[in-house]
Amino acid sequence: MKKIKNKLIVLFSLITVLYSCQEDEYSFGEIITPSNIQITAEVIGVDSNNPNGDGSGEVKFTVTADNAVSFKFVHDGAEYLALTGEQKIIFSKLGLNTYTVTAVASGTAGVSSSKTIQVDVLATYSPPNDLTAKLFGFDPANPNTPSSKTWKIQSAKPGHFGLGPVGGTTPTEWYGAGIDEKNGVGMYDDRITFSSDGTYSHVTNGDIFGRDPHVINDLGPNTAGTVDGADILNYAYADYSATYSLTAPGGVETINLTGNSFIGYYTGGNHQYEIFGRDTPNEMILRTTDADSTFDWWFIIVAE
Repeated sequence: MKKIKNKLIVLFSLITVLYSCQEDEYSFGEIITPSNIQITAEVIGVDSNNPNGDGSGEVKFTVTADNAVSFKFVHDGAEYLALTGEQKIIFSKLGLNTYTVTAVASGTAGVSSSKTIQVDVLATYSPPNDLTAKLFGFDPANPNTPSSKTWKIQSAKPGHFGLGPVGGTTPTEWYGAGIDEKNGVGMYDDRITFSSDGTYSHVTNGDIFGRDPHVINDLGPNTAGTVDGADILNYAYADYSATYSLTAPGGVETINLTGNSFIGYYTGGNHQYEIFGRDTPNEMILRTTDADSTFDWWFIIVAE
């Protein structure tokens, strides 16, 4: 009887394993690799007098594909997640240059296919010395000497973080954080470093502060953070490095971060930070628009 019972247990276990495997395989459904990828590039400001753009270096890329569930663009090692298949990329190297951009279409179960496009882009903006000196310590007397500066959120000032209407001109018009109000949420211990070679590093100390669902959409599932309304506190995220460029569309000085890089509070969007003010020594006021164009987010950063 004991042998029969043991055999029944083994048989039941095998049936359970086989059933589980069949269920797992079935849950994937049919795996189809994306096909028929179409990618276009619209250089901003192109007209009969400016065949390579208006000098801003900005290009709007659009990609479509059959059986794709998500897209991203890749240029020079930087990745840009594009849920809608559209992404603007700014190329800041002075002069007329040819750039190669790859669009990656992902399907079910992680299968993907890609297509590459080349685009000629004109960039004419050269940031002023007082901006580069402030941002990364540029010395015009020694222009070839590498330099860098590290920044953090200026938590000692009221209004160092907040929000307002898109296109508003009053910092933190609708909400501004008080002194040290966001202590312990994963923002104040961040350190961001801008270097003269165009690289950007972000020390997160293991976690960050961000907006739900933009954090989840761009960076992945929340494994350890605390959800507080539309915020995610202490979202687990490692240190990273990327690149940046300086432009001035419409005369507004702007820091353009590559990939999913950000400053202070993750909002998604175009990862462009307008320099709203830089008159105060060692400080800058920045603003960026979030991914669904609901708010402008404001930051005061201070150099260490």
